[in-house]
Amino acid sequence: MDTSELLQDVARLINSELEQVKERRFDVEWKADGSPVTAADRYLEQQIAAFLRSKIADLDFIGEETWVPGTTIGSGWRAVLDPIDGTENFCSGLKEWGTSLSLWRGETHAGSLLMMPELYEVMTTGNVPFVPRSRIVGFSSSYHPKIGEGVAALPEARIMGCAVYNLFNVIRGSFSRFINPKGAKSWDLIAGVALAREAGCDVFVNDEEYNGQFLTPDQRHRVDIRHRYDLHSR
Repeated sequence: MDTSELLQDVARLINSELEQVKERRFDVEWKADGSPVTAADRYLEQQIAAFLRSKIADLDFIGEETWVPGTTIGSGWRAVLDPIDGTENFCSGLKEWGTSLSLWRGETHAGSLLMMPELYEVMTTGNVPFVPRSRIVGFSSSYHPKIGEGVAALPEARIMGCAVYNLFNVIRGSFSRFINPKGAKSWDLIAGVALAREAGCDVFVNDEEYNGQFLTPDQRHRVDIRHRYDLHSR
């Protein structure tokens, strides 16, 4: 299956549902870990899951809001989705939030999408924009001592509260580097690390060079991504 058009269809679906998503923005509940989840998170996951299942038979769907730890994952098609990454930003009225979707055929990456709907930004496999140069380093918002050390040592550091925002920008070169030393779940990261590898970035997951493997959903993964400006100098 050529997933390029399917990913574009998902982007169009998200745009078509954006007003419905925003209507549910401030309908907030709190998860056991103290993080927010909105009716919009659940609504958008339902819409995307239904669409993908209508296009891909026997799909293993791994969504942040519906995944049950320990569920067996088959060797066929897999979709890993975070419908609204940066929910704290989203339900606070900020536009720096995004959708992360990654498609796999067993252990083989088949295509990924990063999208920031309210910022009108989309990146997919085969369609990665580039920025000539930046010295900004992005950090995850879950505090870790390495973040404090990095912010103190670097001339330009950013903590944006959204993995999609951070990943999108390091892949295209608006950030020179993105570091998450504490770790996050696969739905936060897998589309971004796959696209970063495609773009020629130096990508490390759990302190080892990332070679395109599927990231399991039942554990946290630390990432360190450096952009390679020499690959597309202008």
